[in-house]
Amino acid sequence: MRRNPTRAVQVGAIQIGGGAPIAVQSMAATRTQDIEATVRQVELIQAAGADLVRIAVDSSKDVEALAEVRARTNATLSVDLQENYRLAREVAPHVDKMRYNPGHLHHHEKDKSIDQKVGFLADMAELHDCALRVGVNCGSVDPRMMERYDGDHEQAIVASAIEHCDLLDGMGFQRYVVSLKDSDWKKVVAANRAFAKQRPDVPLHLGVTEAGMPPDGIIKTRVAFEQLIADGIGDTVRVSLTLPFEDKGKEVTVGRAILSDIAGGRFRSVPPGLDEGLNIISCPSCSRVENERFIDLAQDVKAMTTYAQEHDITIAVMGCRVNGPGETDDADLGLWCGPTAVNLKRGPEALGHYSYDEILDRLKVEVDALIAARGAR
Repeated sequence: MRRNPTRAVQVGAIQIGGGAPIAVQSMAATRTQDIEATVRQVELIQAAGADLVRIAVDSSKDVEALAEVRARTNATLSVDLQENYRLAREVAPHVDKMRYNPGHLHHHEKDKSIDQKVGFLADMAELHDCALRVGVNCGSVDPRMMERYDGDHEQAIVASAIEHCDLLDGMGFQRYVVSLKDSDWKKVVAANRAFAKQRPDVPLHLGVTEAGMPPDGIIKTRVAFEQLIADGIGDTVRVSLTLPFEDKGKEVTVGRAILSDIAGGRFRSVPPGLDEGLNIISCPSCSRVENERFIDLAQDVKAMTTYAQEHDITIAVMGCRVNGPGETDDADLGLWCGPTAVNLKRGPEALGHYSYDEILDRLKVEVDALIAARGAR
């Protein structure tokens, strides 16, 4: 396959970009402080053939757990810094790559500039022999960029990624990859093409975030990967699926199957009506999830709404407070899950929070109201 001539980025024992085989990765969907569960899932993902396994860290206690996980596995590890970039100092000694989100850098130490914060991250990565990922996400875009581009997510995502590439390059740090993710596969394709046109030298991590449950999530991801990789775009991939604990390795096997098909010229056309009718978006779950009932809830929402399959309604089911509020804004109906209750939204409007036992009935009321309103029109 033709590949963009991206530079090589070393991540532990593997190389991303520079003509290396496309690396496949996944993320542990556990609370990092549950060391036994996290190690078990890292092992499951590694056994499925992952080149890289990511873990989320959001506190000093998470870092302590990460150190223990690191001691108990030989996997190539990446870490998601979440909203606290300062944790890089504690995290970097234990991992091979750190992912930060440009949209989260404005939350902490507001007296410091973005340049200073990125400089700190680059210094920590350099000191501890780590790579970085600039991970731009549709649900948490830098507010400066959203304002600059009048709410256009695609332009804001690309501009944010370009800005951070320029910052890192200006600091003499080039050991980084970039990801531009959205739950809409079309936006993923458009954003990555736009970025690659401007920076064909930067290795790209591909993924459709919150792709959802199989088979829909696999189809969305496959379509995006086929279009981008066929264009020479993409150096590492992650398939984001909502899966039970023991099945988490499926993200890796599905990713490898898609890459194998693309390499063999076995492309699949876009299914008729892929973006028509009911669309359920759900995240793949990770250590940010505060109640494991989220996965069952996503499955229950899918089952409950089968009667609405022919209606153009998007329902987003998100598992945490980090991406949940923002990534439900564009859905007709959104649910983001807390430890004891589920927050229900109609577009960006909050409708209240309900217990896990109440939410399905309340959601059905809103689905029925949408169907009735659109039928009347």
